[in-house]
Parts: sequence; C-alpha cells; structure tokens
Amino acid sequence: MIGAGSAMFLVGTLTAVSATVSGYPVFGGQALRYAVAAVLLYAVVLVRGGPRPGRPSGRELVLLTALAGTGLAAFNVCIVAATEDTSPATIGTVVATVPVVLALVGPLLERRRPAPQVVLAACAVAAGAALANGLGGGTVRGLLLALGALAGEVCFSLLAVPLLPRLGPLRVSAYSAALAAPMLLVVGLLVDGSGVLRVPTWAELAAFGYLAVFVTTVAFCLWYGALGGLGPDRAGLFAGLIPISALITTVVLGLGRPGPADLAGAVLVGAGVVLGLGRGREKPSGAAVAVAGAGRNL
Repeated sequence: MIGAGSAMFLVGTLTAVSATVSGYPVFGGQALRYAVAAVLLYAVVLVRGGPRPGRPSGRELVLLTALAGTGLAAFNVCIVAATEDTSPATIGTVVATVPVVLALVGPLLERRRPAPQVVLAACAVAAGAALANGLGGGTVRGLLLALGALAGEVCFSLLAVPLLPRLGPLRVSAYSAALAAPMLLVVGLLVDGSGVLRVPTWAELAAFGYLAVFVTTVAFCLWYGALGGLGPDRAGLFAGLIPISALITTVVLGLGRPGPADLAGAVLVGAGVVLGLGRGREKPSGAAVAVAGAGRNL
C-alpha cells in the first residue's frame, strides 16, 4: 500500500513541476526524461546484480513495446494534443476514471470476478478526483484525446502484469523507458523539427532531473512492485491520489491555493481508498504471487 500510494503521489507532482519547464519543447523534454531514467534504471540493475532473467523473449518484447507505445509515448501525445481542444480539468476528470477501469478489467485478467466493494470504492475515488480537478469543458476532439490518455494510463498497468513475474519491476521500468524515449523523440522531430532538443537552463535541468529520478525511476518501480501485492484493481485506487498530490505540489510551489471543491475531493478520494482496501483481497493467482516475489527482488 505504501508503495502504490508513494508512486501515485510522486506522479501527481508531475503537473506542477512540468509547469516549470513549459518553455522547453514538450516531446524532446519527455524523451530526455525517459532516456535519463532508462540509464539510471540500467545502472541500478548492474549494481544490484543477482540472478538475471536474460533478454526479453519475443512475446515480452512485443508487450514492452506496446507498453512503451501506449502507456508512455501515446499517453503524453494525447495529453499534449488534448490541451489544445479542452481544459486540463476535463482531461484530469477523464483520466481520473482509471481506478474504475482497473477495478473492472484487472480482476478479469487474473480470472476472478470484480469485487463489488472495490468497484464502488473506485467510483468514489474517481468522483473525488474529478471533483478536485473540476469538470471543465472542451470539444469532442479534446474529449476523444482525453479518452486516449485514459487508455494509455490503463495500458501502463495492465500490459505490465504478464511481464512482471519474470522480468520484475526494475527491468520492466527500464525497458519501457528505453523504448519510449526514441518514440517521443521521433514525434518531437515531426512536431518541432530540429528544435526538438536544446541545452536546458539550470532550472530546467533541475526539473528534468526530478522528473527522471522521482516521477519516472522511483515511481515506476514502486508502482510495478505494488501491482503484485495488491492486484490492479486495488492498486488502481491509489491513482486517485494524483490530483491531490498535484494540488499539494501546486501549493508548495506557490502556484495556487486549494478551494472547497479541492478539499471535498480529497476527502472523497481518501474515503474511497479506505473502503476499497478494507476488503481483504481474494486469493491471488499464481501470476500475482510471482509478481509479488519479483517485486521483492526487483
């Protein structure tokens, strides 16, 4: 639980910290972030040593490429494109429904029925996150792009489930980051041309360092490690912490102050998480047990 909560709290700081690098080419910056994170993760793999699972099989490579393409690259592309047609509040509200999707689909992947209490809790978390975000407005194209971002967020978790038993959280994080970096660089070249990358300022360098180390390297490993112990459905409840973390980070950086809706949303998210985690999880599948073991060993 601590791992899942910490991971989503770190991810929630992304919005406010990204505001400090708004002048840097978006896709080039994301490519830089994932490239640095991949190097750090690979270095940790070398330092930790231990038994090596070998290179990914053909099936695993396909899943890793799909994970990087949807959960990382496409997610970022949809988020950036959606902001041109709709408000950040609308995007946040749509993406905030990810706990509900994971509560319904996650158990099916483990060949068990969705738990009504967890689904109800996920709905409460999603409602609280939407309340904290505000409902916003926008165009149909913006809404479709927001739904694309939601699909990418779901794929980020579900595509990792069959990979974690053998590769473990650390290697899944490293491979996905390494694959996403060139994908985003290509998108950046198409959008920004030769200006896709430039030498960052010291402030931008510090922000990118934070994004690479904490929001990517640490958060990815914590999240993938938590999936095995909690399952996608219950772990997904913690995604509701993202807008709450974003709100806290915004206040800390002096970029805004919370309103009554923000505070009410935070309370509703907390209640939903407590409700969902208050139910003992059904006996995990063999795959989930293997994931949990891999999470302990990274």
